[in-house]
Amino acid sequence: MLALDRVAQSYGRKTVLKELSFQLASGQIGCLLGPSGCGKTTALRLIAGFEKLDSGEIRIHGEAVARTGWTLPPERRQVGLVFQDYALFPHLSVAGNVAFGLRGLGNAERDLRVRQMLRLVGLSKEAASWPHQLSGGQQQRVALARALAPKPRLLLLDEPFSNLDVELREKLSLEVRDILKHEGITALLVTHDQHEAFATADVIGVMNEGVIQQCDTPYALYHQPANRFVADFIGQGALLPGKVLNNHQVEIELGVLEGVVDGDCGEEGGCSHCAQGCAVDVLIRPDDIIHDDDSPLLGQVERKAFRGADFLYTLRLPGGGRVLAQVDSHHNHAIGEHIGIRLGVDHVVAFRK
Repeated sequence: MLALDRVAQSYGRKTVLKELSFQLASGQIGCLLGPSGCGKTTALRLIAGFEKLDSGEIRIHGEAVARTGWTLPPERRQVGLVFQDYALFPHLSVAGNVAFGLRGLGNAERDLRVRQMLRLVGLSKEAASWPHQLSGGQQQRVALARALAPKPRLLLLDEPFSNLDVELREKLSLEVRDILKHEGITALLVTHDQHEAFATADVIGVMNEGVIQQCDTPYALYHQPANRFVADFIGQGALLPGKVLNNHQVEIELGVLEGVVDGDCGEEGGCSHCAQGCAVDVLIRPDDIIHDDDSPLLGQVERKAFRGADFLYTLRLPGGGRVLAQVDSHHNHAIGEHIGIRLGVDHVVAFRK
């Protein structure tokens, strides 16, 4: 449904996108995720037709909408847009906002589509309300209904939940995903918030400095990051020094990890290209450390963050390394206390020194 083929964009001497390639299948929800300034919003604006690319090609449903020296006007791309600030018309009712893009339809058909959209987003009772009478979450639903009403081939969402509080943001992310899946809409979300990305998207392209570092499922990005940037940007974790023993074993202070090695040390068939004894850094996630009072291996609590259902402990190991541990909140340990831990690593991720 959507394909970016080696798209490049610069502003003066500043290169924003470096031959960016990205694809979405029909009905798939994708996300461009990355820190501010990585180029994700520029990519979205190029797809929408708000800017002209320097080189490369963008195709929607197999048809070129932009290439070097030529671009199809935004209004001819059949692309829906949901903006960060909702961009609702204050002088129009909720129903009027949703109907705004349906001017080519007859009155009966337009009214039916408006009712369908408001029912879909759970706002049937607010049809006659004005935007200022709605909560932030309701306004965002109206913006979504307005974008979906003309049945776009592709929906683009630009940081759509950033103005909402954290709890509502995650709730609405899941609701929007359900709505898009129900309608079979292909969509691309742009955000810097990984929780939004994980809750909404089927596939995520993690961007940095105009390049997609890894494009994968949320699960793979967390458990099998391709490089240090992805490992650091996605989730939390710590890097411990390790030594390669063989193709499927890496030794760290906490013991020997066994399994297929991912990360840049896992390229080209595991660690076969690494010499035995090769020094690496091994990624340990908080859920890789299991609290176990019977374990002889101890970690000293240096920091603790209460998160309701669990604590996130920063533990100092006997050899001086530090790891994070996600522990049930019933285990309330004091700063300075030593607690028993053991490894529960299912994915071995190592990076070359």
